[in-house]
This record gives sequence, C-alpha cells and structure tokens, in this order.
Amino acid sequence: MSLLTDLINLKLSDITDKIIAEYIWIGGSGMDMRSKARTLSGPVTDPAQLPKWNYDGSSTGQAPGEDSEVILYPQAIFKDPFRRGNNILVMCDAYTPQGEPIPTNKRYAAAKIFSSPEVAAEEPWYGIEQEYTLLQRDVNWPIGWPVGGYPGPQGPYYCGIGADKAYGRDIVDAHYKACLYAGINISGINGEVMPGQWEFQVGPSVGISAGDHIWAARYILERITEQAGVVLSFDPKPIKGDWNGAGAHTNYSTKSMREDGGYEVIKKAIEKLGLRHKEHISAYGEGNERRLTGRHETADINTFSWGVANRGASIRVGRDTEKEGKGYFEDRRPASNMDPYVVTSMIAETTILWKP
Repeated sequence: MSLLTDLINLKLSDITDKIIAEYIWIGGSGMDMRSKARTLSGPVTDPAQLPKWNYDGSSTGQAPGEDSEVILYPQAIFKDPFRRGNNILVMCDAYTPQGEPIPTNKRYAAAKIFSSPEVAAEEPWYGIEQEYTLLQRDVNWPIGWPVGGYPGPQGPYYCGIGADKAYGRDIVDAHYKACLYAGINISGINGEVMPGQWEFQVGPSVGISAGDHIWAARYILERITEQAGVVLSFDPKPIKGDWNGAGAHTNYSTKSMREDGGYEVIKKAIEKLGLRHKEHISAYGEGNERRLTGRHETADINTFSWGVANRGASIRVGRDTEKEGKGYFEDRRPASNMDPYVVTSMIAETTILWKP
C-alpha cells in the first residue's frame, strides 16, 4: 500500500497535462486567508487565462446567506511549492456577481491608485519587513517558552543561534525556500528580538505587486505552520510586558527619491505623512496601540517623528540615504497584521497624489 506521503508527492506531469490551481483569497476578518483548489486542463502562466470562480461568502463573513455568492478574480500566479510541478497558487480578490468589489476587497482600490499615471511614473518601490510569532498550538504561548512561564530577558535572541535562543528555525527556513520556489520576491529572514518571533522581508517590489507577494508569502507560511503543528500569529503585541511587539516596517522610495536631489523629495514626503499621521495610524493594523508605546523600538502612537538611523521614530531615514542625498525611508508604524494593499497604496497616495 502506498504511504500517504507517496501519494501527496505523486508527479502528475508524468501521466497528465492537467494541473491543480489553488485559489487564495482574504476572508471577512481581513486577516483570515482562505483557499480551495480546482483542476485545469493544462499549465497557465497568465492570470487573464484563468477562469473566475465563486465561493460561499456567508461562510467567510462576506455575504448574507440569502445572497451568498462571491466571485473570485485571479490577479497573480505563483508556483505551488507544496504540489510542485506545473501546479500553481492563484492570488485573487473578491467581487459581487454584479462586478462590484466587496467591502473587504482592499486590492481593488490600491490597484486604482497604483495605475494612476502620476503614481506609475514614479515607480514606487517597497520593501516590507513582515514580523510574526510562532505559538504552541494548544496553549497560545510562544514556541520555546516554558508553558505559563517566561524565558530569559531579551538580548540574546535577535539574530541569535543555538537551541536556547532560536526556536522554529526549521519552519523559517522551509518558508524561505518555499517562497523562492514560488517566485515570491523574498529578500531575507532573521530571528527577532522576542524569542519565538521571526521576520521575513519582501522586496523591492513595485506597486501592487508588493501586496500580492506579501499575501502569498503569508499564505505559504500559514500552510507550513499547519504542517508543523504550530500556530502562526500576526498579533502586533502577542505578549504583554517587557517584550517587543511585531510590526511590518515598510521601506519606500519613488523614482524622484532615488535620483540626485532625492533627499529633499524624501523630506517633503515625510512632512506630508506627518500631516496625515492619524489617518495612517487608523489604517495600519488592529491593536497597534498595544505596540506603539514609545518603548521597544517604537514611536508613541500619538506622536509623529522622524530621524536619521532612529528606530524610536515613526519614520527612519538610513545613514546611506542621508550621505548620498537620495534613496529611501522606512515607515515603522505599520503593525504586523496590516493589509499591505492598504499601507502601500496609502503611502503612495499621500506622498505623490495628495496636495496639502
């Protein structure tokens, strides 16, 4: 009798042209990812070649039971690291049967901003640092921590190595390689300040692709933690007290910022961000007030600030950017559970389109 793993690893391309497409979308909470699979007659590389599909929105908190059909529009394709071969992951957004984006479809509005000629001409680049925490499944407590207790204080864990410092590296490394296989523009990983907490970086990505790649990377990570029997948390402050929270620092530049004289463009953009601080904070993730306290490498949520090489500021400008007079800056305010479609498009809208 074949083992289950043998069947899972069957190479379909040896006997059929058919492939499996895993359609992925974001559920009603704005953070719950959903997916389901369908068989296609052959390999596909362009989302426009994929059929639209539907799902029961009443079961995801996105439609009433008496009119529950929600339509999936394929938007981005990635190679499937789980099924491999020609099988694919399909990042989708969601619409009513009449073609209107449903309220939780944040990609639609973001795509409109990024497709505007003024924004497109500036070629906005993003590098997103996605922090997350790995939890023991049955006790909702970070892996590596004694149940109901605490490890030693922060200090040795950031980029640490060793069985008493780095917990979950097998999951992290599996995710790194799976993202590279999928075609996600993942650029690095590291252990974070709180034990059991890690970070991966995606970018530089241009425009709407930044959101597509982060969501696909989140999906792959949750599938891997599912297999490992570990719970994935994007809570911005999973453990109360003297422990670092989890953010999604967003590095950003435009064509004008990357060219000579760009430092002045950066300073004007930061000034605009300061004028809309409250508006940005309200869209930068649920529970962010528990993280942005002015401690643990954060700025206070009610105060906007910026500085060169200052990780306690809302916006950090790198030493290299200051020295070269051009480059990028880092918005340190977004929480780990932010929606990358919302954050990236909002930064572009404020710094490029908005006229104070």
